[in-house]
Amino acid sequence: MRTISVMMLAMSVAGAGSGSAQSMASAQPHAQALRTAWDGAKKNIVESSTIMEEANYAFKPVETVRTFGQILGHVAGANYVFCSAAKGEKPPHAEDAFEKLATKAEIVMAVADSMAYCDSALAGATDAKLAETIDMPFGMGKAPRASAVMMNVGHLNEHYGNLVTYFRIKGIVPPSSR
Repeated sequence: MRTISVMMLAMSVAGAGSGSAQSMASAQPHAQALRTAWDGAKKNIVESSTIMEEANYAFKPVETVRTFGQILGHVAGANYVFCSAAKGEKPPHAEDAFEKLATKAEIVMAVADSMAYCDSALAGATDAKLAETIDMPFGMGKAPRASAVMMNVGHLNEHYGNLVTYFRIKGIVPPSSR
């Protein structure tokens, strides 16, 4: 719990340092910091899904990694698993439910729908609610509700890093560098 509190405090300070008046003035600083982190990660993934040309959705730099589209499909499925834990619900979709989608339109829709589902997990979040103990996904035991959201933010950022590499290989400027 102490680690989570320190991480939430660091996120609060980072949000305040970025000039976000809303983060500084929030009556729920931890919840607002988590929403700010979520919004940034979400923006990068959603913009990635729309910027890349459909022909490049099948691209992968080496045979042993996922394609651009498979990464986005994986992210969509994982969103449901992490955010359902935060909501205290059973996941409506499996982690790998979207990795075999065939078209950009299908993947963009899966990503958007999964982001909306996660938005609903944070909609009424308060500092107190985020501190409640929940069952974590993937057999990770029990932890504060905030942990599921923070792990998902980290997961999104991890895979956004993969997507940035794919963009750069294709000569495309990624969303966060535009």
